[in-house]
Amino acid sequence: MTTRCGFVALIGAPNAGKSTLVNALVGAKVSIVTHKVQTTRAIMRGIVLEDDAQIVLVDTPGIFAPRRRLDRAMVRTAWSHAYDADLVCLLIDARRGLDEANEKILEELTQVRIPKVLLLTKVDLVDPPTLLALAEKANTATKFDSTFMISAKTGDGIDDVRRHLATAMPKGPWLYPEDQISDIPMRQLAAEITREQLTLRLHDELPYSATVETETWKNLRDGSVRIEQAIFVEREGQKKIVLGEKGRTIRAISMAARDDIGKMTGTAVHLFLFVKVRPRWTDDPERYREMGLDYSR
Repeated sequence: MTTRCGFVALIGAPNAGKSTLVNALVGAKVSIVTHKVQTTRAIMRGIVLEDDAQIVLVDTPGIFAPRRRLDRAMVRTAWSHAYDADLVCLLIDARRGLDEANEKILEELTQVRIPKVLLLTKVDLVDPPTLLALAEKANTATKFDSTFMISAKTGDGIDDVRRHLATAMPKGPWLYPEDQISDIPMRQLAAEITREQLTLRLHDELPYSATVETETWKNLRDGSVRIEQAIFVEREGQKKIVLGEKGRTIRAISMAARDDIGKMTGTAVHLFLFVKVRPRWTDDPERYREMGLDYSR
């Protein structure tokens, strides 16, 4: 059998639906999703099989006007993957339309010389005439090879996108085993799941100054797993926010993350969370390397 394999970079403004789409195409949770912008930091790769094709989806951080070093690193990384992939998909939240952020992305995208696909997301929330006008404007700004209107929530258009991506992949051997759905290590994915719960519960109280690391992972004799994770914040006051009154917040985060990690691993999970202060961790080159981001500027 002739096989196909290639990389598809998913780019777009924050909250365009990239992580949700990755999970929908893979058919499992491999990328965290919250309503807070810039949830995705580390580069995630979801692996999809469709007929003879293996599609490696690269879930990139949202593209926006960066202010901090971490912001700049995420935006640079997103664009570098767009230029290096076999195909790039631009996701535009149909409700936002061509706002300033999307117009800037479209302008930059004209410089990318690989096949491009436009994905209008969350189309279940927008009327058809508006969608058609948006698709026309986007294709006028940048030439796309194909345009799809999708809703990861309802599933509309997802199968069509999967089939299109499969046929667009170059011929070549598969890069991953047939049963692998992500290239992220289990320890890191578990940390991302905990960070998702942290973000969901503290999206207003806690800024982007928290990160999670899995410090120990021990498989126990009864088949369960014991995990110890550290939640790092930059200031002592943020530590109190994460702990919550009488430890209620950290317990809620731990219970929700434990359940999600258990579903991911298919086993019982004993999760222990510790909140630690690490001043200016966003200026630590090692943290950037772990996330696959460029620390340079």
